[in-house]
Amino acid sequence: MTETDTYSDGGTERERLADPGDASANGERTRTKADATEEESADVEERTEGQRERTTKCPECGGRLATDTEHGETVCSDCGLVVEEDSVDRGPEWRAFNSGERDNKSRVGAPTTNMMHDKGLSTNIGWQDKDAYGKSLSGRQRRRMQRLRTWNERFRTRDSKERNLKQALGEIDRMASALGLPDNVRETASVIYRRALSENLLPGRSIEGVATAALYAAARQVGNPRSLDEFTAVSRVEKMELTRTYRYVVRELGLRVQPADPTSYVPRFVSRLDLSDETERRARELLDDAANAGITSGKSPVGLAAAAVYAAALLSNEKVTQSQVSDVADVSEVTIRNRYKELLEASGTVSA
Repeated sequence: MTETDTYSDGGTERERLADPGDASANGERTRTKADATEEESADVEERTEGQRERTTKCPECGGRLATDTEHGETVCSDCGLVVEEDSVDRGPEWRAFNSGERDNKSRVGAPTTNMMHDKGLSTNIGWQDKDAYGKSLSGRQRRRMQRLRTWNERFRTRDSKERNLKQALGEIDRMASALGLPDNVRETASVIYRRALSENLLPGRSIEGVATAALYAAARQVGNPRSLDEFTAVSRVEKMELTRTYRYVVRELGLRVQPADPTSYVPRFVSRLDLSDETERRARELLDDAANAGITSGKSPVGLAAAAVYAAALLSNEKVTQSQVSDVADVSEVTIRNRYKELLEASGTVSA
């Protein structure tokens, strides 16, 4: 049943709408519910605008208001009038003075990350067999917790793609830890592998091969590269398969990977050989001179960096042998000698 409004003359809204000529003849405008709703919305909007204007301007001098979160007050920055006080503090009720204390007191979870197959949104049961008070569990409770952990792991992966992703991300994390790569490289590698999985690039290739290729490409993209020999040492695939899979992934995904810069290897080599900052600076200068002379194209960036570090150490009167540099850079001593002579000739330095 439709609801109608009764007016003072005994008529209803429906009757007035049915006979608009009568209302216009009397010089009166028919007032409908839509008009009333429009007027109410306009009034609410006007009141809201007025309140917003009052809260952003001082009622005394019209100056700008500033919020003091420490004392819970809203104060005029010109005349100092306290406009509002005892405001609600929406921050945590606890205080922390270092990052460890903040992590212990915080009651929120970690941010989402691509380095986990479920992006860190699922619950993980800890491996410690202790209760909330730190007491050891009984044998029956330990067996029960172990069954819960088993079923929890099974429920976290719903299909074969998630199991594939979980295995690959675990492999990426293992290799990145062995190579000392930072979190931004791991995150980038996880995104590359997710793209390869979504675009169906894995059939016919091993999970370890695609994961290693994704990590190698991510290290190159972020500017923290490692040599192929270093990846081969920690990976479960051969060097030939790694290079073939890497080229395939880069081509199919359209990744923009710049050629490795020899100077990006210098700080790591200098740190492992325990050399000075002067040696690092000289090594960079030698590589810059070689790049300007155009002798770096077509040569291994790792070999160039190793030779530059060796030459810079000799120029800085620091004791280091070709064998030591070869072990750190994982290149042959013959490569270091050849590149070493070319670098010194390009820089105009006469070998001693």
